[in-house]
Amino acid sequence: MARQHERTASRKGAVQVLYTGIIRNKPASELLAEGEILCLDDPLSEYAVMLIEGVEAHKDEIDEHLESISENWSVGRMPIMDRTILRLAMFEMLYVDDVPTSVSINEAVELAKEFGGEDDSPRFVNGMLGRVARQMEAGVQGPTGAEDARA
Repeated sequence: MARQHERTASRKGAVQVLYTGIIRNKPASELLAEGEILCLDDPLSEYAVMLIEGVEAHKDEIDEHLESISENWSVGRMPIMDRTILRLAMFEMLYVDDVPTSVSINEAVELAKEFGGEDDSPRFVNGMLGRVARQMEAGVQGPTGAEDARA
């Protein structure tokens, strides 16, 4: 249980740092390295740093995947915090083997409730990540074949 709580705090810190990076137009990992993150109550865990670096390393493919499942929304039009939460959860779903998909989705919805940019942020995040989960269950990885998963 302690590990679960620790990871929840790690996700929260990672989302805040990633969001700050977008707002400051600077990679979050660079802000961390330069000690420019002041929004956090506690130092970031190794897990949070891994999430930040992972989201940055895979941002283009995550965004491409988001575009493929998004109906009538380009990634650039999504509220910044929602986009940040989606990127973090998708990184975890696609690249972190020891976290069940359902946990990533639930944690993302909770982050959207706390930080989401819109009243419907939790519903939006849940719907988007649900599509990713269905694609993963169907064996569809990435944007190719996304139409098949919707049919």
